[in-house]
Amino acid sequence: MAALGLVHGPLGANALHLCVDMQRLFGPGSPWAVPWLEKVLPKVDALCTHKPERTAFTRFIPPPRPGDAIGSWARYYQRWEAVTGEAIGADMTRLVPTLERFVPPARVVDKRVYSPWTEGALDALLAPAGVDTLVVTGGETDVCVLATALGAIDRGFRVVLVTDALCSSSDSTHDALMELYTRRFSQQVEVARTEEVLEQWR
Repeated sequence: MAALGLVHGPLGANALHLCVDMQRLFGPGSPWAVPWLEKVLPKVDALCTHKPERTAFTRFIPPPRPGDAIGSWARYYQRWEAVTGEAIGADMTRLVPTLERFVPPARVVDKRVYSPWTEGALDALLAPAGVDTLVVTGGETDVCVLATALGAIDRGFRVVLVTDALCSSSDSTHDALMELYTRRFSQQVEVARTEEVLEQWR
């Protein structure tokens, strides 16, 4: 396993905290509730508090109805009709209440699929700001965080995954993905805890 921590040194002025899908949609009472979300929320909150102006949130936005999705996503939402827009209402796609206070200055990027890169809004946000490093938190480790990290790697960003600020609904696949990140992507992904990130990002 690769060495853990910020092996490439402190974080610079062009780093940005990218918090993935910390929404009410994945909170208590939702069909998609992620049990760990509340556990990691204080760590995410600490990072947002540290640099609110250097924070961006992604939000996963389901279609209004299953038939509004394309291809295999239509079949997916036939299975998960309970989380389509008409079923859950707009409030469920909002950030969890604790994090809403950071917007603004934090920014929000909405997406309709796992990856935040496919629709261009995230690229449009990062490029003018000269961002070269992404500090990634949120959920889920093995779905939307994975898609976020792979897209960031492809674009050449320095990628830092904050281990105690990531959550998943599956312990086993969370653990498998953390092993994947540290073994297969050790040259392109750093894995660090919140305390170290806060200490090394001034």
